[in-house]
Amino acid sequence: MKTALGVAGAPGLTRTLAAGYHGPPELTVTRALTEWTLDPWMLALIVLLGGAYLGGVRRVRVRARASRTPRDNSDNAVPWPVARPIWFCGLGLGFLIIATMSWVGVYQSVLLYPRAVQTVLLILVVPLFLALGRPLTLFATVFPRAGARLEAVIRCRPARILTFPAITTFALVAVPFVMYFTSWYTAVFHSTTVRELTYLVLMVPGFVFFWTLLRVDPVPKQYAYAVSMWITGAAVIGDAFFGIAVIANQNLIGAAYFHALARPWGPTLATDEVIAGGVLWVLGDLVGLPFLAAQLIHMMREDESDAARIDAELDAHQAQLEAARLPFAPRDPAVPRDPSASAAPDDRADGDDLSDRNKPQDPQLWWETDPRFTSRFKPSS
Repeated sequence: MKTALGVAGAPGLTRTLAAGYHGPPELTVTRALTEWTLDPWMLALIVLLGGAYLGGVRRVRVRARASRTPRDNSDNAVPWPVARPIWFCGLGLGFLIIATMSWVGVYQSVLLYPRAVQTVLLILVVPLFLALGRPLTLFATVFPRAGARLEAVIRCRPARILTFPAITTFALVAVPFVMYFTSWYTAVFHSTTVRELTYLVLMVPGFVFFWTLLRVDPVPKQYAYAVSMWITGAAVIGDAFFGIAVIANQNLIGAAYFHALARPWGPTLATDEVIAGGVLWVLGDLVGLPFLAAQLIHMMREDESDAARIDAELDAHQAQLEAARLPFAPRDPAVPRDPSASAAPDDRADGDDLSDRNKPQDPQLWWETDPRFTSRFKPSS
């Protein structure tokens, strides 16, 4: 920058820009790996959440070991799988550290595209991994009474309304959209309270979105995974629209703030905004792909579970039919008939009716009794 301005014959302007800028040095690949900042409030939240989660896991495992019988020495049945703490603490809280205290947190106030990376991490990545850790199930396991009350609150009608997929999807897109296109965007640079609350406001819609669609924890209403995949597709389209809106924006986001900042290095404000829009668009869609894959895996597992359940029900029903047919098996002529087993005269008159009444009915096809398909497959008159 100094060389370019010197060639242009404006050394005085060079000194003014250099003296007026008080932010971090120029962002390079090396600085992206080495520049860190401390956010005490976020660090306290991370320690609190991580400590509470790991403490709950330890309590569940201690309780499980204490309830084992001496003969049960098998370690195959893990009370709380190792993958869940990795999802919650390793990836969920780990990405929260990256979003708030790595180079993303250092350069969020001087460049638009680090702020875009932070937005995607806070609203999509961090909530996804926190939800996969099943924190509500862990809470209900550690505190059964409080967990029962929490589940009652989750199942109530207001919770079902607030977590309706259209509402959660709209909030997932609307919250960052409002932040970027109002004075809220630059307010976080002037107030620590606004900044920390903004982090939370971005994470809450994402957590509710993933929590209700993944269905790994108790939810207000279980929607089919096929419906969840359609909703996720709509969210991906919404993220793309948001990114395109940032790219096509004619008025620079936070123009007054960034002009006053007088950053002497890096892309121009217009180029920076285009890069930020591309990050919101592409990175948001890339995050949506593993979520779609996770939903597809859950849907396949659910189908396998339903198929196994239906097969077990059909086998049990067939066994009952076979057991019911035994009294109606043909009598062997070589075996003498018991006179005491003969029917009374009155009973003989109605023998045919009783035989028809007690004769086992033909089994129905499984989809004729399954509540999910009874309205679709009705017998023709």
